[in-house]
Amino acid sequence: MARSAETDRSSGALTKDLLMTSQIVPSFEPKATSRRDAPVFVLGAVRSGTTLLYHMLLSSGNFAVYRTESNALNLLEPRFGDLSRHRNQRRLLDAWYKSRLFSLSGVEKSVIEARVMAECRHGGDFLRIVMEEIARRQGVKRWADTTPEHLLHLKRIKQTIPNALIIHVIRDGRDVALSADKLGWVRRLPWDRTPSVIVAGLYWQWMVNKGRAAGRQLGNDYIEVRFEDMIAQPQATLRKLGEFVDHDLDYDRIQKVGVGSVGAPNTSFPAEDFEPVGRWRKGYAATELAALESLIGGTLEKLGYTLATDESERSAGSRDRLMYQAYFDSKLYLKTKTPLGRWFTTRDLSWI
Repeated sequence: MARSAETDRSSGALTKDLLMTSQIVPSFEPKATSRRDAPVFVLGAVRSGTTLLYHMLLSSGNFAVYRTESNALNLLEPRFGDLSRHRNQRRLLDAWYKSRLFSLSGVEKSVIEARVMAECRHGGDFLRIVMEEIARRQGVKRWADTTPEHLLHLKRIKQTIPNALIIHVIRDGRDVALSADKLGWVRRLPWDRTPSVIVAGLYWQWMVNKGRAAGRQLGNDYIEVRFEDMIAQPQATLRKLGEFVDHDLDYDRIQKVGVGSVGAPNTSFPAEDFEPVGRWRKGYAATELAALESLIGGTLEKLGYTLATDESERSAGSRDRLMYQAYFDSKLYLKTKTPLGRWFTTRDLSWI
């Protein structure tokens, strides 16, 4: 039934208000599906091994192959606003078409446009529509996403894609910090002189704790897996995850197909130096490691990792920890809960 212009304006305004408070009620009710058909989100702090596990899923068969991060809920939704409004849908599509997100998808513009204009109300709908079309073209039933920052949006994922299954990949924060710092992915505050690798460790701690806290609210739709177990005990780890997602994650088949980083390691270090587990033992000066463990040691121990420094070597460091937690929280809030988030970055997606 056609809606009046006044009704459209009222509906758009209401949806925008709900987005600002993260209380939006999904407007699309997905078909009842079994766990075997549910989408899978492979998430974790940056450089934690999410790409490796994602490529393992793709190599197992019957998952849509889309070798990029969708950025649907962490970037596209905050940037383009209320996606129930045709004007914002149009802006999103125009920008998306100019990015690798579209060129790697293999979908047809006309099909995506028709579905977005008819069904899309939020970032979850957009991701679902795109991934369903990729799966349809490839003749498979399932899809997965591996955008690391989606770990900060678990509540939003479940609001907009209710049948989503979440796998949280956790890696030793000391190794994560080395890798993330080498790539320059985490920036310290302009006035701070704390070594950037330590700030990267603080970011790991913040993301992991955010993800775990949100994951506890998801019951049986959330599971954690250690990167180190994926490397040391791949068959057992894949069996456990296969039960969780109700999918045959046959290790031999995965190795034979070898999509992406399954066949070629995704590492920030030279191939000859590929030691994904315990690299931190050689990567830090003694004082630097003590400083890092003083800040993130509590989280490491809760996760079962053993600290390498004595308590007497570690300073309290609570001021830096609280300062950066507040900094990361503020950035996330501004980006996702206020219109200011749209001003921090351009709507141009060509850099992706």
